[in-house]
Amino acid sequence: MAEILVQDIVKPENLVYEKAKVLTNNVMHYCPGCTHGVIHKLIAEVIDEMGIQEDTIGVSPVGCSVLAYNYLDIDWLQAAHGRAPALATAAKRLNPEKHIFTYQGDGDLASIGTAEIMHACNRGENIVVIFVNNAIYGMTGGQMAPTTLIGQKTATTPYGRSVELNGHPLRITELIAQLPGTSYVTRQSAQTPAAVRKAKKAIRKAFENAAARKGTSFVEVVGTCNSGWKLSPVKSNQWMEENMFPFYPLGDLKDE
Repeated sequence: MAEILVQDIVKPENLVYEKAKVLTNNVMHYCPGCTHGVIHKLIAEVIDEMGIQEDTIGVSPVGCSVLAYNYLDIDWLQAAHGRAPALATAAKRLNPEKHIFTYQGDGDLASIGTAEIMHACNRGENIVVIFVNNAIYGMTGGQMAPTTLIGQKTATTPYGRSVELNGHPLRITELIAQLPGTSYVTRQSAQTPAAVRKAKKAIRKAFENAAARKGTSFVEVVGTCNSGWKLSPVKSNQWMEENMFPFYPLGDLKDE
């Protein structure tokens, strides 16, 4: 009997899904249920579909986002904490034909990097910003972030965030949408197949807008941090839908 190989059974015309070539074969280190892996996949698929792998440069700062260079086979620049927009500005101005994007968490972008992101967006730099908001400092121990919700427990707010002590959560994406240099500002999620499709469409549009020199495109993805939240992956998604989405509503905030 002749040996039957996999390629004899799985024909290209019958493929339902194929791993993006931009994704490496490295095993992801993220906690089970973490949203970062899904977002990595979407960025890889968009880069693949646009055929821009050789012309894309990612900029990662400090936090869980820093290890993205292990999983996306593109050129990367490493920025100091919060300084990814400044480095991306330089990279884009020196290489205007390249596709430049930053990949930042909420502790990085909305805290130590607030000045950098606000001024880069106000200038209208032709870059893409991928902003992952899980309302906590994930990598460094689960401390309160600027986006932590009122009453949410973290390592530094064990009794819940208090307005009197800690101030209000920061809706930085709403602030970004008011700046004249931004052309596309949206908030998405990735906890269901439908949400994943919408998030991918938003990321693709952001890359296309930046390539067309329309200004800064800003994509927030509301995600989970089940290890920081001390919840299972399933319960983390439920908590996100019940608590995060009312305060951080999904959808386009600006589309010019």
